[in-house]
Parts: sequence; C-alpha cells; structure tokens
Amino acid sequence: MNSANQTPVIELKNTSRSFGCQKILRDISIKIHQGETVALIGESGCGKSVTMKLMMSLLLPDQGNVYWNGKHISEQSDKDLSRERLRFGYLFQGAALFDSMTVFENIAFGLRQNTKMSDKEIKDIVQEKIRDVGLTVSVKNKKPAELSGGMKKRVGLARALAMSPEVMFYDEPTTGLDPIMSDVINELIIQTRQQRQVTSVIVTHDMKTVQKVADRVIMLYPLSRLSEGEPQIIFEGTTKEAFQTNDPRVSQFITGEARERLQELMEV
Repeated sequence: MNSANQTPVIELKNTSRSFGCQKILRDISIKIHQGETVALIGESGCGKSVTMKLMMSLLLPDQGNVYWNGKHISEQSDKDLSRERLRFGYLFQGAALFDSMTVFENIAFGLRQNTKMSDKEIKDIVQEKIRDVGLTVSVKNKKPAELSGGMKKRVGLARALAMSPEVMFYDEPTTGLDPIMSDVINELIIQTRQQRQVTSVIVTHDMKTVQKVADRVIMLYPLSRLSEGEPQIIFEGTTKEAFQTNDPRVSQFITGEARERLQELMEV
C-alpha cells in the first residue's frame, strides 16, 4: 500500500499518557492510513488499549497531539467531535451488549440515537447486518444472556457495522473464543474490509489474527522494562517483517517463548 502521500486517517504525534503517577505511554507517534489494517500488539499493561482510546479521542493525551484526517482535534468543538466519532465503529472485548435489550434493539441502538431513519429502514439494516455476521434473523428477539460468546461478538460487530463506519476498532476480538469461532471473527474482519474498504485497528494477543488480517504491526513495550529515552514502539513494519524479525523481544512475544521473561521474573 503506497501511503507516502496520503494524509493519515488518524495520527498520534509524540503523545504521552499517565494515570496518576503511573506513566503508560511515552512519546508515541503512529500514523494510520486509509484502507489498511493495523495490529497493535504487546504484553498486558503496555498501553495498547490506551493508545486506541487516544486514537478515538475517548482519552486525551497529557502531552502530544491527535489528528483526524490532518486536523487537530483541539480545533473541533465537542459537537463536531461527537459527529466525527460516528465515523468510528468499535467492537469491545466483551461485546458490551445491553443486557436488557434484545439483539435487534442492540444493533438498532446507534441508528435510533444518531439518525432519522424510519422504523422500516432500521429494520432492514439490522436484519442485513445480522446476516452479514453469519447469524440467522431468528436471533433478533434473543437477549444477550441467551447467546454464546461467539454470537455476542458477532452481534457486537453487527451493531458497529450498522452505522457504516469508515474506521473500525477491534479490542481483543477473539479473546475467550475457541479456535474455530476465532477464525470466524477473523474472516468477518477480512470480509468487512473487502466490502467497504474500512480502515481497521486491532488490539490483540492472538498471533493467528495478526497473521491472517493485518497489513502492518506495531508493537509496544512496557515502560517499566525500558530505559529512560528508549522508544516504547519497539517494532513497526509489515506483518511478514514482524514474523521474520531478529529482535528477540518481538520474536519471543510472537512465538510465545517465555524462557527469558521467566528468568527475569525469577531474578526480581
């Protein structure tokens, strides 16, 4: 993908973020270009989900800048930011469905809150998205408690896609799923990108997901394990390059090799 002359859809420039006295991100710069799928990887606590929330402006950086399509978010009013966020779709780690609502009501929620569509238009879109994620329309009257983990994920994806997002954020989309259902979710991510040229950002520990769906990989490292001034992004490149890297920190994470880290823990 030639992105040299493209204005990034999302850009973080020298961003840092702390919670109290705990610094999570330090001087992070990332560009996300239209149509690509980027995987954010790294061990728990390294700041992946915080990075995603900065991209969506759900959190603000303590330092640095966030740009959407080349425009600094500080130049936009709260109303404009809310409207721009409608361009984003988000699949939460636990699907985050409303327990008291049916599948139909969950998927229709964003449409009812943010559009002036008729009931018929909403019904048509909801039923289309249910089918798009590989479910039958018969699930529309079920409550989340009646669904399996994989079905909940697919309903969450259908809800996000109902708003026709330009950018999709996936937070651990395959966590807690069996290998077959994980692959179903991966295929749906690919299908979504192929159908609408959606830009995607995926936070994941699942290397099969990375290998199957990502164009580019960015790996963060916990600040507690870095020297002062050492870059927190320890890898950024194509998926192929990630799986062929000579950096032991990256290769050990990708292959799940814990020997060196176990030795570190024993020496603490």
